[in-house]
Amino acid sequence: MKIRGERECTECGTRWSYYETGSVGCPACGSLHSVGLDERTEHTDLQVEFDLTAVRNDVDDAAHDELGERAQKACREYVRQRGFVNAGDLRELDDTYLAASELLYVADVVARERSLAEHEELYFLSLLRDADDGKRPPVEEVPRSLRSGRGLAYANAVRDYRRDVRTWTEGRTLTPDERSALETLGEHAKRFRVLDGDVDPQSAERLIQATRHLANGLRGDDVAFSEAQERLESLEGDLLE
Repeated sequence: MKIRGERECTECGTRWSYYETGSVGCPACGSLHSVGLDERTEHTDLQVEFDLTAVRNDVDDAAHDELGERAQKACREYVRQRGFVNAGDLRELDDTYLAASELLYVADVVARERSLAEHEELYFLSLLRDADDGKRPPVEEVPRSLRSGRGLAYANAVRDYRRDVRTWTEGRTLTPDERSALETLGEHAKRFRVLDGDVDPQSAERLIQATRHLANGLRGDDVAFSEAQERLESLEGDLLE
């Protein structure tokens, strides 16, 4: 949505940036009456806290299904409110969003399973420990039984990011190669979802790398755009194997 992010309170005259606070309320007096001082700018990225401390604190006392449900709820709320266009600038598809997305799916499995293998439980706890710091276990540690969580999480993250990229590029003229690359990225993400995310975790990482290179390419980095095209082509080979 397009908003006027620089605000001035009509009650006390305080000025603030909605882009920084994520709130329409005046930080000085709490009034909801304000006027915009700048031009309307595309903004989808809300200021959202992602903190799993409360869930982690109960690891020793709560059953794994309860921990899974609570982690899932926290991740869903965070992912639901996040976006990637901030005050008209396209942000990166960041690691915290990816970690939260993966934990969302893994936590769903944990919440539904009556029993977990030790390596599955350890993987869930690794995500729970580090996801709100934007850290994910390396690809070689992803259990075969949980790899669909990473694949589906990344595919949906790319779908959501691509949606915001299209919003960001509205009114701009894309080259045929840029339009083609965006379409190809969307096709790969869709194929991941059709496979229910059950793909090699390394392929899932390549999908993210291609997305990030493409975003940099659309910002004007020609080298990054070429790398994005190469990675998109390599993904085609991965999914044909």
